[in-house]
Amino acid sequence: MPRVILHKELFDHDSSLRKTYPVICGVDEAGRGPLAGDVYAAAVVLDDEVLINYLNDSKKLSESRREKLYDEIIEKAKAYCIATASVAEIDKLNILRATMLAMKRAVEGLGVSPDMALIDGNRLPELDCKAQCIVKGDAVSASIAAASVLAKVARDRYMKDLDKKYPEYAFAQHKGYGTKLHYEKLAQYGISDVHRRTFLKNLEDHDEK
Repeated sequence: MPRVILHKELFDHDSSLRKTYPVICGVDEAGRGPLAGDVYAAAVVLDDEVLINYLNDSKKLSESRREKLYDEIIEKAKAYCIATASVAEIDKLNILRATMLAMKRAVEGLGVSPDMALIDGNRLPELDCKAQCIVKGDAVSASIAAASVLAKVARDRYMKDLDKKYPEYAFAQHKGYGTKLHYEKLAQYGISDVHRRTFLKNLEDHDEK
């Protein structure tokens, strides 16, 4: 028989909330920390009877497991939306405000009006529905965990696409994060148009001297 790992407490949390708020959506982001690329956010609405084996905080899952869960979440979700804020928006607004914008876009793109949005973290985007922050919410709520998987997988795929356009930066390996390899590539090739210049101000100032 196939191995089953169900983190039922995540689903129980959401099920309890649905007694008061029948339609809840989980919201999470991916890509706040990297030096390059857009920031991603996802919003997911699950029905009460939906259970998804292995669903957990995306950071606790292998890449292959996240990829499998991505397809299952999309298949089983009542509604979902993946949205972004661009590198230009990050540099203009700052990363926090850009992340909130991506989350807002994700919720507004659902096609259904949630009674409650559960937001991973400690900041709320401006939404037209009730919303609640849950710190480390992807380990508390199945809806947030599902959103974390969609956002993470979608952004990783996007960075792999960027790797094809900018192979010199090795984006597929570090996904834009500030690794030793990434800084070596920046030193060799400079800042590209998909890098967040506000994250690399010191490097940019040094290049201008």
